[in-house]
Amino acid sequence: MAPRRTRATERDRNRRVLSQNFLADPAAVARVVRSAAPDPAGLVLEVGAGRGQLTRPLAARCGRLVAYEVDPAAGAELAAVCADLPNVRHRQTDFLTAEPPGEPFTVVGNIPWSLTSAVVRWCLAASQLRAATLLTQLEYARRRSGDYGRWSRLTVLTWPEFSWRLAGRLPRTAFRPVPTVDAGILRIERRPEPLVAPAGLPAYRRMVELGFGGAGGSLAATLRRRYPPGRVSAALRATRLDPGTPVGYVWPEQWLVLFRLLHAR
Repeated sequence: MAPRRTRATERDRNRRVLSQNFLADPAAVARVVRSAAPDPAGLVLEVGAGRGQLTRPLAARCGRLVAYEVDPAAGAELAAVCADLPNVRHRQTDFLTAEPPGEPFTVVGNIPWSLTSAVVRWCLAASQLRAATLLTQLEYARRRSGDYGRWSRLTVLTWPEFSWRLAGRLPRTAFRPVPTVDAGILRIERRPEPLVAPAGLPAYRRMVELGFGGAGGSLAATLRRRYPPGRVSAALRATRLDPGTPVGYVWPEQWLVLFRLLHAR
């Protein structure tokens, strides 16, 4: 007998389009909230609030919370949850269109996985952001945090200002509907003081973009296209980097040393 086909509802279609996988495991919810460690007096923006699975426990741990949910079906349930929480405001709108607050704040969310890159870019561009705790696909969180032993261009570019950390893993069975892959808790924190002086950040980013561009065939050859060969060789020796090291295997700390040596006066 052929399997019976069930008729797709509007909510089913929204879930597919919006990549919605709601947290259903109370232990997973508690783990995300612990990783976020919200300021008891601070402002939290929750992205992808869904039906409020994270909203209630976050509201109990922070001063104020703004919960964003674009899906009208989930938003109706979220509005009912928020109505009982005096320190929570519900926003039935796309988080990515919101203006960042003009005061220090953090972001927490079980974000739509198809929008991960866009949400991360929004967070990095917000001048008052202090930290973001995001549920992403595990592979994305591992790649951005260097968990594979390799480092992405975005991580290295932003390392002077932000730390990236894999704060935990959640099995796919913690979500409904169940996704095809496990999730990672990605923690991005703004450093109290940048590791590179603000005036030097543009030059640092140009060096990293050059290195990841790979125009010279290796990191050493690429850097020699802009910097004196002797200085590049000395900097590589000082950082204990083999000239043939693939660019993704250069640690962020080594990029910082390279920058300081190549730009020393």
